[in-house]
Amino acid sequence: MKPIRLFIALLALATATAFAADPEKAVVQIFTFSQAADWDEPWKFDQLRRSSGTGFIIKGRRIMTNAHVVSWARQLMVKRYQDPRPYVARVVFVGHDCDLALLEVEDAQFYEGIEPLEFGPLPKVRSTVVTYGYPAGGEQISYTRGVVSRIELQSYAHIGNRSLLGVQTDAAINPGNSGGPVVQEDKCIGVAFQGMPGLENAGFFIPTTVIHHFLEDIKDGKYDGFPSAGIRTAPLQNAAYRRKLKLPDDDKGVRVDSLTPGAPAEKVLKTDDVILELGGHPVGSDGTIIYQGNRMAMAVAIHEAQHGQTVPLKLWRDGKEMTVALPVEVSSVDKVLGNQYDVPPRYFIYAGLVFTPLSLDYLKTFGRSWSDTAGAELTYELFYRRHESPGTTRAEPIVLSMILADEVNANLRIRGRALVDKVNGIRIEKLEDLIRAFEKPANGQHVLEFLPKNTFECLERIEADKANANILKTYGIPKDRRL
Repeated sequence: MKPIRLFIALLALATATAFAADPEKAVVQIFTFSQAADWDEPWKFDQLRRSSGTGFIIKGRRIMTNAHVVSWARQLMVKRYQDPRPYVARVVFVGHDCDLALLEVEDAQFYEGIEPLEFGPLPKVRSTVVTYGYPAGGEQISYTRGVVSRIELQSYAHIGNRSLLGVQTDAAINPGNSGGPVVQEDKCIGVAFQGMPGLENAGFFIPTTVIHHFLEDIKDGKYDGFPSAGIRTAPLQNAAYRRKLKLPDDDKGVRVDSLTPGAPAEKVLKTDDVILELGGHPVGSDGTIIYQGNRMAMAVAIHEAQHGQTVPLKLWRDGKEMTVALPVEVSSVDKVLGNQYDVPPRYFIYAGLVFTPLSLDYLKTFGRSWSDTAGAELTYELFYRRHESPGTTRAEPIVLSMILADEVNANLRIRGRALVDKVNGIRIEKLEDLIRAFEKPANGQHVLEFLPKNTFECLERIEADKANANILKTYGIPKDRRL
């Protein structure tokens, strides 16, 4: 090779090596000052907390990070790589179900000299990745190399009741790493987001399939979320039952066991239908599909669609094969079954009685063993009634959270943590029903009925009305309601 060509080759190699080291310039450190709501005393907020995380700059002059890094934020500050100056940032989009968020810095100087990270494909199992971040709040960026060990649907700890595609790696992911890019061949192929208690040398990141869904979703200016169809299925591995349904003995298809009332799947599916193919993916008898070379739950095919779209579905009904378009929608019905963020709880206070909607966040105020402390009635009402007795389900079950002690309520036996059934003969379906019911006392008295044993209490309306303002003032509560 001639000297000039050798020089050019070495220069190209040096340039490529320099470019390979550039991803860290797009990585930023995030400082969050947050204040979460208090579900036990819903007019209050917890004390201000300071935490840190990681993010990275993408196209469009925005910073991608985890939703849990910026939840309940009062103020956000970000620092560039090896730059001591902090910049003020704000959240522009957040998806709590997929644990992703986008931030924006108004100061244009923040983006100068930084090339945004580009996204790559879903990585292969056994391939090598590098995680970038600021673990434990350190001032210097950290690099951790690891191997992709598994790709499957994972429970997302931030929301608590959603499972989306997740990638497991043995690269260490510690507090502070959250929101940092996971890089392979100079491209971001995921966002670091959680570990798993009791599992050593394992961390998880959100793959680009989930990231692209999030970015596509927000193009209309709002975030809807990942859709569902409202289908419960049962495996079809019993050969005798397959013969009963006249199915081929090919180990394909799962039976529709039940449909969530009001769910979009009710429009096209029936109980005992057999789902053979979903989104172009053949469905195994255990309810799994092969997705980009990985076997996983078929729900991932539904997650590819956006809210309001349809997914092609091939089914078996009455001994015949047919194809339908399965509508999918984002459901808010089970929002109270997961962790809630950024919107403080609804409440209403009357005569010192504090009422608030029943939710997982409320039950967690009972302590670490809340499932034992809360009692069977509250647990059943929140988690099981909608499935076992859908006709009796309330849109928003209301609990008497606590009683602010005062002369007007001194003789009440129930002191809180009770499910409200009726007030003045009106069945309470949501918080607005409760407020309306207190406007219609029977014979000048308010009659409150509670479940499970229809225990009831009475209040004198005139005395209660007079006491209201004074109780709020005594306990330092600015308003009697948040709706």
